[in-house]
Amino acid sequence: MKQRAIAGSQYRLAPGDLQVVLALARARTLAAAGERLGVDASTVFRSLQRLERSVGQALFERTRAGYLPTETASQLAAHAEEMERALEAARSSLEQSPTQVAGSVRITTTDTVLHGLVAPALRSLQQTHPLLSFELHTGNELASLTRRDADVAVRATKRPPQHLVGRRVGPIRVALYAAKRGAPRWADVQAGRADWIAVDDALPDHPSVVWRKRHFPKAVPRYTVSSVLSVLELAALGLGVGIVPLFLGGPRGDVTPLTDALADAETELWLLTHPESRHLRRVAATYTHLAQALQL
Repeated sequence: MKQRAIAGSQYRLAPGDLQVVLALARARTLAAAGERLGVDASTVFRSLQRLERSVGQALFERTRAGYLPTETASQLAAHAEEMERALEAARSSLEQSPTQVAGSVRITTTDTVLHGLVAPALRSLQQTHPLLSFELHTGNELASLTRRDADVAVRATKRPPQHLVGRRVGPIRVALYAAKRGAPRWADVQAGRADWIAVDDALPDHPSVVWRKRHFPKAVPRYTVSSVLSVLELAALGLGVGIVPLFLGGPRGDVTPLTDALADAETELWLLTHPESRHLRRVAATYTHLAQALQL
């Protein structure tokens, strides 16, 4: 053990090492990490083996669910993200010229994320680059970005598509909300005396749906809607209780949380773009700004 510790302390990490750790931490499989790095799975495997031998410890747990990062690997991935952001900022600075960045940027997201996070961030971006314009598409699918019908996507997912590049913004924490006036108590919810508001069958795997069915299997929503934003608006009207992100419900004065953050119902927010368009000046300026401005 002493020799392994010495080996790890003497090894000098290279940028390529951090890129391998970050790609595998995000993708969880050798093949998917290879796609992100532009190499094959065997190359990723050999690079990981070499790195683990050099640092004297395992960085990933091999499970049926894929390669799960250890605490050390998670720390290295965080440093890799900082390096990635610095590189993006450097590229943006290099591309700057006396002329303003101009053009139209197509952004796809959900209405929940648009109103709660993206739109406020675009306000300051517009001040920095007044010649930029934005086409905003809201929907629950990523097809528009896949077909290159959009330049940037801001999405709630734990598994972003492997052919896209981007960064994890952070966890989307949620809680059960109700109207502030006349809100039912948690005991009422537990006793089945509260009406539920939920997203409809178009989102059967939504974390809020999975959580409700796990903890309240007999609860049948009185109201089903097509978006989480609508869940919040109906809850604010006093029509029932619904699961809403903290970034959306927290600033509102007309709703109140009935629970703490529901750990097993949270997901992740990702900022994504296509590899072939991320270096376009209008896309790079938007992506870099959103990477810095989006906060959870």
